[in-house]
Order: sequence, then C-alpha cells, then structure tokens
Amino acid sequence: MKAVFIAWQDPESRRWVPVGRLTVKGQAYQFAYTQGALFSENFRAFAAMKDLHSLYESSTLFPLFSNRLLSKNRPEYQDYLRWLDIQTDISDPLDELARTGGIRATDSLIVFPCPEPQEDGRYSISFFGHGIRYLPHEAQQWVEHLEPGRRLYLMLDNQNEQDTLAIAMRTEPVMVVGYVPRYFAEDFRKIMDGKIADTVRVQVDKVNHDAPIQMRLLCTLKSAWPEGFAPCSGDMYTLLA
Repeated sequence: MKAVFIAWQDPESRRWVPVGRLTVKGQAYQFAYTQGALFSENFRAFAAMKDLHSLYESSTLFPLFSNRLLSKNRPEYQDYLRWLDIQTDISDPLDELARTGGIRATDSLIVFPCPEPQEDGRYSISFFGHGIRYLPHEAQQWVEHLEPGRRLYLMLDNQNEQDTLAIAMRTEPVMVVGYVPRYFAEDFRKIMDGKIADTVRVQVDKVNHDAPIQMRLLCTLKSAWPEGFAPCSGDMYTLLA
C-alpha cells in the first residue's frame, strides 16, 4: 500500500499541518482525515469530503488530487516525467504527487510522502529545492550550472522571519541555492541534530533547465536511519476515520 499525507497551511499562524492521508492499493484509493484537521478552526473540509470522521473510497483518484497532476494528453507530459526523474513505464499518480507536492497556486495544500527505511536501512528522500525564485539573480544563475552529484550542505536558517524552521541548501564555496521543503524540515532537523549527523549527505540529482522553476533543482538527502526515529507518527497524523 502506497500512502502520502496532505498538509494545509493555516492562514493565520502560517503553520503547515497534516490534515489527511491518501492511500492506494491496487486500483482502490482511500482518503481519511487526520487529527491535524481539528487543529485549527480555520480549516474547512474538502468538497465532497465534508465529514471529517468518514473514510472515503474510490476506484479512481479523487478529483482533489487528480487535478494536481499534469494530464497525460499534454504535449509536455514526457518532459514532465523527465523533470520528476520518474520512468514513463512505472509512472504512478502518488509518486508524481509526492515528488511535485501537488502544489497549486489556488490553495494552501501540499502532498508529501512519509519516508520509510530503504532496503539497506538508510534514510533517503528526493525533493525539489524550494524558494529558488526568491534568490538573488546571481544565486539563480549558480543553480543553472550545478552538475549532477554536486554535494550540497544544509544550513539552519533560524532567523528566517517567514519560517523559523527553514533549512537552506548551499554549495561550497558558499552560495545558497534553495531551501528544503517545509514539510521535511522538522525531520531533517532531527537527523542533523542527532548522533548520525555526520552521515547526512545531500546531492544534486539533476537540474531541469527547461522546467518551471519549482521543478528546477532535484536533490536527494541520504543518511543513516536515526535510532527510534518514526516520521509521520505524532498525534496530528492519527486517522479520524
């Protein structure tokens, strides 16, 4: 069974909160709200999913999520899969949502995967660098010249006025080339602050020069799996259904 979580940003606190989980097994999709949906009185249930305590099932992907995928009929679809570094013959809607975040300009939702130990027991997650559009022109040009395999270094940005949990990515010599997605920041901080910090390695997978800027820089973080580490396991992730 594959699963991704849906995070919603509270318009007042600006905090990202997990509010639901989407799963697929075979051709059966299920969606359920999590305890996070009760966190803020500002949250409103999604259309056609008004009961926070119900389990929703469908033989096709729910419109809330299918509308966040690029149509296979679009001429740029093959380029889209190339940008995501997903093979055409094994493309899966949840894989696409997990890689892109399912971001739309019209709402405050993000789709993200819950990391699981790899076959070798290590932590590994791929993601697109965020915030590139807000970097100085010099830094954006630097991104364009990054080569696959180039090592990046994580830098805590505790004084970031927009997000005190922000983690920047920089090169050596020092140039900030983007930020870790917000929904991974807490996990990454735990990894960086533990006994396995020296095993953390972030590298450039590819730079998509012809892609929209939110899909420009694809990276992967790998590290040892922290002892007792259980991502997506807090109260906010408990299912209501």
